[in-house]
Amino acid sequence: MKQLNSSELRQLYLDFFAEKNHKVEKSASLVPIDDPSLLWVNSGVATMKKYFDGSVKPSNPRLASSQKSIRTNDIENVGKTARHHTLFEMLGNFSIGDYFKEEAILWAWEFLTDEKWIAMDPDKLYVTVYPEDKEAYKIWHEKVGLDEDHIVEEEGNFWDIGEGPCGPNSEIFYDRGPAFNDLSEDDPENYPGGENERWLEIWNLVFSQFNHKPDDTYDPLPNKNIDTGMGLERMLSVIQNVPTNFETDLFMPIINKVEEISGITYDKGSEKQTSFKVIADHVRAISFAIGDGALPSNEGRGYVLRRLLRRAIMHGRKLGIEKPFLTKLVPVVGEIMKEHYPEILEKTPFITKVILNEEERFHETLAEGLSRLNEVTEQMKKASETILSGEAAFQLYDTFGFPIELTEEVAEEQNLTVDLEGFESEMKKQRERARSARNEEGSMSVQSDLLSKLKDDSEFIGYGNIKTEGTLVTIIADDEFKESVEKGEKVRLVFDITPFYAEKGGQIGDTGAIKNKLGEVVATVTNVKAAPAGQPLHEVEVLALLKKGEVYTLEVDRRGRNLIERNHTATHLLHQALKDVLGNHANQAGSLVTPDQLRFDFTHFGQVTDNELKQMETIVNQRIFDSIPVTTVVTSIEEAKKLGAMALFGEKYGDEVRVVMIGEYSKEFCGGTHVSNTSDIGLFKIISESGIGAGTRRIIARTSEGYYKWIENQLSVLQHVSDQLKAQSVEELPNKLGQLQQEFKDLKQENESLSSKLANVQADDVFSQIDNVEDISYIAQEVQVKDMNQLRQLADKWKQENYSDILVLGLKNQNKVNLIVSMSNNAVNKGLKAGDLIKSIAPLVGGGGGGRPDMAQAGGKNPEGLSQALDSVSNWIKANS
Repeated sequence: MKQLNSSELRQLYLDFFAEKNHKVEKSASLVPIDDPSLLWVNSGVATMKKYFDGSVKPSNPRLASSQKSIRTNDIENVGKTARHHTLFEMLGNFSIGDYFKEEAILWAWEFLTDEKWIAMDPDKLYVTVYPEDKEAYKIWHEKVGLDEDHIVEEEGNFWDIGEGPCGPNSEIFYDRGPAFNDLSEDDPENYPGGENERWLEIWNLVFSQFNHKPDDTYDPLPNKNIDTGMGLERMLSVIQNVPTNFETDLFMPIINKVEEISGITYDKGSEKQTSFKVIADHVRAISFAIGDGALPSNEGRGYVLRRLLRRAIMHGRKLGIEKPFLTKLVPVVGEIMKEHYPEILEKTPFITKVILNEEERFHETLAEGLSRLNEVTEQMKKASETILSGEAAFQLYDTFGFPIELTEEVAEEQNLTVDLEGFESEMKKQRERARSARNEEGSMSVQSDLLSKLKDDSEFIGYGNIKTEGTLVTIIADDEFKESVEKGEKVRLVFDITPFYAEKGGQIGDTGAIKNKLGEVVATVTNVKAAPAGQPLHEVEVLALLKKGEVYTLEVDRRGRNLIERNHTATHLLHQALKDVLGNHANQAGSLVTPDQLRFDFTHFGQVTDNELKQMETIVNQRIFDSIPVTTVVTSIEEAKKLGAMALFGEKYGDEVRVVMIGEYSKEFCGGTHVSNTSDIGLFKIISESGIGAGTRRIIARTSEGYYKWIENQLSVLQHVSDQLKAQSVEELPNKLGQLQQEFKDLKQENESLSSKLANVQADDVFSQIDNVEDISYIAQEVQVKDMNQLRQLADKWKQENYSDILVLGLKNQNKVNLIVSMSNNAVNKGLKAGDLIKSIAPLVGGGGGGRPDMAQAGGKNPEGLSQALDSVSNWIKANS
């Protein structure tokens, strides 16, 4: 078997399939593009779904990739097992309706055993097959020549994740030898395919040959597919002959750096080894996730990222690392991965900035959490409790990021135990909440045979034309190909040539009309989308007979197209302006260009100030006023990058790309339509800016006619306000508003003065109603004041005049109740505490509260309980005196 490092193994795999005429796809972003069903890209096939379900036809039906992936469903097992990871790479080869089982099996065997490639000993390889898949069994036995005792039938070998493509699979296992056997000879899992350490699964071949339909029936796929997956990390552990994935060259340089920082040695016998593994695993995931645009937050993938960061920090503390240290590991990750993922080193300054900010915040949070934990344990001791509740442990975990192990450790130091069962129950509830919050769309769509059969070419000429004659080559109605359609039907049409732009890249499809030879409108185009092979698919409402093979005039709505082009070109200017003002990390994360406005989503890890928005707006408008020519060029990706063109993050491009250049200011890969000069945009106005998710923000803006309509609406509102305030003109509004504000301020002061006088008058009556219990004088009364602030004023007056030992006042305010308790020095010296009293009576008004020994307050939602709460004061005094 060849001795390879991680970079050599990855490249060898891709080279092998390139020789088999596969197109090697670049690893996609970990942050899914246009796929709400996924939190992260979690496998190689996740990025191929559009090809597998037939919604897009690839330029080459044979594909191969090394896809970075993240899975966090078993995060607690990372570091404890040999092969659990959050970030991993999946080597995969795929066939979209091209080759099938025989080629997939023979090529897998060739790559693993041939001297030119991995050169594994064939006797050490075993395979599993689905019992009903006699074809795969036959290929392994007769074509490969594998002995029958090396082929195991497994009932679980059927890959099915719900609706869409599915089928049997065949797994390949490597025998690491008896030394790795962790089970007894008679253990039912002690065989190739079982849960054991001896026979290690290294490759899974999935033969997608059925459509799992919504009614749970299985039909043969119109196009059979191949999907395979080989984990780079575990394959590397076999090739480098190390006990676990963590001893490979993908992890050891990180572990060595942690040794240097901590002063602790990583060795097989060290009980600290798990912490080294967790840190090495998590910092890889963190670096790649941030590099791909994910940012820490309290929701979604941002929450996952924050959790990984905090777990790594906590394991650093177990190694004695008390200061931020993860930033020192990012360059190490970059060096390990630079040959295939140079972006980590390129983005190291940004990645380390984000991580350092999180580390510093978490160290502050840890201090708060320890303080909170100490408060809880002190209360437990006073109450003679010895078990910390699962709810309290979960709150520490969820709010402060405390791992349960740390809570157990602190509790043990104080002779306390933790209710782990209760903690797990709370964790389960959280997982259920997270699961229900996720979009549970099927992982794939049911494959459509109809659109995949579209063979007719269609040329888009809409960059320079909005009107042309074209032959109608395809009519689709009711999911069938038709020769003609009548008035009233809604159908999809393909022409051999069209000026209509198909919806993509954030730009909506064109609308317009289709006319016959007499110039009569025979159909209205309501939208245009791309077919799997890229043909513009016109969605139309039929107004008169349409026949396949006839020539029609296709005319785009000129006004709508012009408005779209202005907004689209403005998004390019805005994208560059964002980078100018916020920094290069601000990348486009989605857009929508319509005739009315543009919507632009972008990555940013902080708030955007009004001043920054103003700067962006000014920059864009200045470029509009400069009348910069907008030009395009179609070239290779390499040449486009030499020009300095910016590719949209996460997008995949063909061999040739179209670059839209706005002078030297903006250069982007883009297939959309644009104005010929920035002056055509007219004006640009940012209407709103807001956060829409973890590390993602959204700008809504308008140009030209959309801006004019917005201005008209704003002026209408101002005129209405002007009329209401009886201003002579809009210009007088600031003065009128100033006058109203002063009048309001004067009235408010007068009102507060009157309220205070009324409260003082009421105080004389309230403070005269003094009761006595056990030599303790007290006042417990309901008062009619404005708010909690006036309750506190009454308490201050009571304290100054020393009317009694205890004061309890209650206020009903709509559907709420406010309570305040004050204790004199005499009462406090007798051991009475305001906080204890408020905790006793607050539940009677449906609330809770607390405070100092001399002052406490509470709120509640049960006004009917106020009388009972005030009446119970005397009983409390008796019980506590």
